[in-house]
Amino acid sequence: MLIFNIYQFDNEFIILFFTTMSNTYSDNLLKLIKTLTKSEKRSFRLYATRNFVDGETLKFLALFDCMEKSTKYSDSLALRRIPSIQKVQLSNIKAHLYKQLLTSLRLQHVSKRADSEIREMYDHAQILYQKGFYLQALKMLDKAKNSARKIHSDMLLLSIVQFEKIIESQYITRSISSRADELTNESTELEARIRGSVLFSNISLQLYSLYLKVGLVRDEKDFIFVKEFFYSRLPSSIPKNLSVEERLHLFTAHVRYNHIIQDFVMSYKYAKAWVNLFHAHPVLISQDNEMYIKGVHNLLLALFNLRSYDRFVSELNNFKQEGLPLGASENVFLLYKQYVYTNQINQCYLDGNFEAGLNLVPEIELFIEASNDKLDTHRIMVFYYKIACLYFGNGDSKRCIFYLNQIFQMKDQSIREDIQGFSRLLNLIAHFELGNADLVEYQLKSVYRYLSKLGDLQGVQREIMLFIRKLPQYQSPSELKRAFRQLHAKLVKLSQSRYEKRPFMYLDIISWLESKLENKPVQVIIQTKFTSEMQTGKKQYFPKL
Repeated sequence: MLIFNIYQFDNEFIILFFTTMSNTYSDNLLKLIKTLTKSEKRSFRLYATRNFVDGETLKFLALFDCMEKSTKYSDSLALRRIPSIQKVQLSNIKAHLYKQLLTSLRLQHVSKRADSEIREMYDHAQILYQKGFYLQALKMLDKAKNSARKIHSDMLLLSIVQFEKIIESQYITRSISSRADELTNESTELEARIRGSVLFSNISLQLYSLYLKVGLVRDEKDFIFVKEFFYSRLPSSIPKNLSVEERLHLFTAHVRYNHIIQDFVMSYKYAKAWVNLFHAHPVLISQDNEMYIKGVHNLLLALFNLRSYDRFVSELNNFKQEGLPLGASENVFLLYKQYVYTNQINQCYLDGNFEAGLNLVPEIELFIEASNDKLDTHRIMVFYYKIACLYFGNGDSKRCIFYLNQIFQMKDQSIREDIQGFSRLLNLIAHFELGNADLVEYQLKSVYRYLSKLGDLQGVQREIMLFIRKLPQYQSPSELKRAFRQLHAKLVKLSQSRYEKRPFMYLDIISWLESKLENKPVQVIIQTKFTSEMQTGKKQYFPKL
């Protein structure tokens, strides 16, 4: 009865339903097509027409041309422009087009990655094996194995050795009596190395997930939990002869662990080892450029948190001079741009040149807009918070609030609770600067409840919110200034405590208080501190997201 009613009376609903499903698929296909370069499009057309005579029309190629040339694609547009395609065929043709595009791209880019070439040799060995050419298959596998060793890919090596074992176990192909022992020992060693790589990469991923949830440790309880979390997963003794892959994942895990517990000296040590590993094996830079770029970024982040300005600037300049490798993928491009922008802003935090940072904002906004469907929520959130801090440091509270609101409006509120908490705190201070007393009073309770729910009410946050709550009591400028001075003294004392240092890594509240006491812009206060720090070597606390 329900089906009858739908078809009889609500036919538009059915059309809408299928159109919605189709559009969802179309969006993914359309995004892929729009990212193709001219050479990729040309190669695809050659690939698509390789087996067809002149004048013969391919439906999926016609659909490709329609989608590639349309500024606003719709299924109805495609059906009007390509009469040979029936509506019931469209979904299957899209799926076929998507598959053909990926196959064409794989063939075009296979020579640019050593691992793709190795997999191709493996496939060729399988074909030879199925044809009964066992010696030729083993020769091809031996060639693939040598290439896999050069790029330190234990996973590929193991699959090749396993295939060799299959051939050797079924056919007498060699006279070397030790061949069985040789392959057995090789596969056993590879299995152990892969097990280590998987273990270390699992720990690294779990730490990253933990960091995305809550950020840096907040107190002794957090520290004990993270320490137990990390060391309970590490083996009791780590062999000295680790493979390159094992060392890379172990260094990554240590960097993330030490960053979360705020041990930035050790974070720097392991980030440096991470980058040096790539320099010791240059083939890895082209093979796994994403991990190399991440290593450089973590090295810069550690230097930033240590406030090692000269080394930070030197490493950042080297990073920018290296630039993108020839033929870099879209993924590498996105990572590179993210990390360059992030560290350029971090440099402005270090030297107090907020105006230089604000000059980057239009470029960063264009980058976010162009890559919005590829950037994760976490990275966009970090960008918005960093930009908000730039405007706050430059004395523009309205623009600061605008970017904080971008964070509050994000759908996913389950990540980086630390950023979201300090965003609300900064929002209160920015509204105070604008004289929005009623709004500050209204939001105060909400922010307090939010931080309490997160368990993120440390001494610093409590003192700031207590100060804001008492603001209406101060009737004269002298009383307000005395309150600023008292809060400043309390926060300076708290900044000496191990875990109370954390809030100052997100928000430079002390410099803001000093700007109120000295009637100077925040930017001037920070620049003066930076100059003093460079001359004396005495470190200060600034926002270090």
